Formats: sequence, structure tokens, C-alpha cells
Amino acid sequence: MVDVVKWVDSTVRRRNANEALESDARRAQVVQAAIDAIEDGGAAVGMAQIAERAGIPRPNVYRHFASKEQLDAEVARYAATELLRRVRPHLSRSGTPAEVIRGLIGPCVAWAAEHPHLFRFLAAQQQTKALHRARLGRTRLLSEIVEATRSYLRETPLPTDPPEGVLVSVMGMVDASIIWWFDHHDESQEQLVERLTRQVTAVLVDAVAQYGLVVPDDVVLRPAD
Repeated sequence: MVDVVKWVDSTVRRRNANEALESDARRAQVVQAAIDAIEDGGAAVGMAQIAERAGIPRPNVYRHFASKEQLDAEVARYAATELLRRVRPHLSRSGTPAEVIRGLIGPCVAWAAEHPHLFRFLAAQQQTKALHRARLGRTRLLSEIVEATRSYLRETPLPTDPPEGVLVSVMGMVDASIIWWFDHHDESQEQLVERLTRQVTAVLVDAVAQYGLVVPDDVVLRPAD
């Protein structure tokens, strides 16, 4: 009897594990379908379109996501993670202020140009309460930018805690400029990167100047180890 009980318990565990794997795979399938739908047609996609792309009945989507808001949050998490993956390698480069900032702006604009609808979706979603509650990838992006900024400030007499409000406003300016560019294409991608580089550099240099530190254009910034 004891051996049978062990076998039953083991079978149940295996079945539960298999069901969990199947559920995770189906959940990922729904997220991918939502991403594909947004990439192709923009953010205004409904559950019916997503379910059709996933190849499942619409009611089945709600087995994995309680609401469209929850699915949107997962898509935003994916988009932010992908954007962060593109930007992260440039968070510890050395160079002049403009070179360092251009190194961040360039990959961000490039990713947005490759995924315009997904970028719009992320920019629109990042301010919602759901995203703030979930602390999604965009918050992680801000956290990594804050930490990178600290590493540059360690070699200066300035406080090592950068003004996060300034960094948030800069990120908002970048988002708004990229979306304007999507809508108007009144400059090339390279011109957009250069303009944003100048604007962001000016804002950050001015923020540093409020602490009494003048940053020459040609100074080479190096992150502290």
C-alpha cells in the first residue's frame, strides 16, 4: 500500500508539473500573439484578434490572463526588457558627455525604429497604475540608468544619488520626441539621435551645474569600477 501511495503521489506531481509547463507554454503563446498583433497593426488590438493569432478560442485566453490589462502589462514587460537589452551594453561606456549620452540614445531610437508600434504601446502603457504596481521593465531601465549615473558621479564631488525626477523627465522627452518623429518624419534617424543627444546633454549638464560643477564639453567621463 505504501508503494502505491508513493506512486500516486509521484504521478500527481508529474502531472501537475506537466500541466504547469503546458500552461506556461500557452501563456507565452498568447503573449507572443499579442506582441505580433501590436507589431502588425498597432496597440488597438482586442482579445478576439489575439486569440485568433494564438489559435485558441477567445474564452481560453482568460484562463491565462484575468483581463486585457493584465495581458497588456505582460506585453509591456516584454517590450521594456527588449529595449533594456539593447541599451544595457552602453550603460558603462567612457567618453565625453555627448558621446556617453549618444551611446544610450542611439540604441533606443534604433530599437524604436525597428518596433514602432511596440514602442508606442510601451510609451503609452508605462504611466498606468498597473505598470507602476507591477514594477515592469521600464522601471528596471530607469533603475539601471540611475545606477549607471551613480557610477559616473563617484569620481566627482557631487552626491552619488542623481536627481531621479530629472532622469524621468529626460526619458519622457525622449519618448515624446521619438513618437513625434514616427508621426512626422521631419528629420532623419541620425538627425533625431543628434538632436536628442544635444537636448539631453544640455538638461543633464544644467542639472549638474546646480550643484556647482561645470562639465566641459571635452571632459572624458569614466564609470567607477
